[in-house]
Amino acid sequence: MVTDKGARTSGRLVESMLELIQARGYSGTGLTTVTEHARAPKGSLYFHFPEGKEALGEKAVELAADQFRGLVTETVAEAASPGDVLRRVVDVLIGILAGSDYRLGCPVSVVTLEMGAHSERLRTACAAAFESWIGPMTEHLAGRGHTPPAARALATTVVSALEGAVIVSRARRDVKALRDAAQVLGDLLDQPPAKETP
Repeated sequence: MVTDKGARTSGRLVESMLELIQARGYSGTGLTTVTEHARAPKGSLYFHFPEGKEALGEKAVELAADQFRGLVTETVAEAASPGDVLRRVVDVLIGILAGSDYRLGCPVSVVTLEMGAHSERLRTACAAAFESWIGPMTEHLAGRGHTPPAARALATTVVSALEGAVIVSRARRDVKALRDAAQVLGDLLDQPPAKETP
């Protein structure tokens, strides 16, 4: 049975793993570093995550997915158009990158690139994370008049382009790639849906 204190400890471990993956990568994040960062006893890590680092990494990816999905959902409720949703989300991403001196990026892409070919558990978690962003965006675009296949293609393109723009921005230590993506994709999303040919 996990107590409230235990749930808080588990939550701190997951949050620390997430932050450290963003800054150091999955491979560069050791469990001792995670427990020190979380200010948690080392034994608590194996109590809450008896399957070790992969289980903790999986939960960190799920947390990242939930956070980004929450951002998109909140923005959809406030924005005037799909392009406006994208531009607002990009503003948040720019704030995270610039505010962390380009240390923090998307942990899901980091884990995918490092571990996707080595851990089916982590690859599956990353695929689910991307789908959790593509799915709601697809629904939003379909609600704006796009056919389901067109909405999904657009949503997949947006998520893929933003992931790439975050990586390029970190490499260059400049957010221009994200700003360019916001402008080009935002304009694309704001165009009226193409009419289907009979």
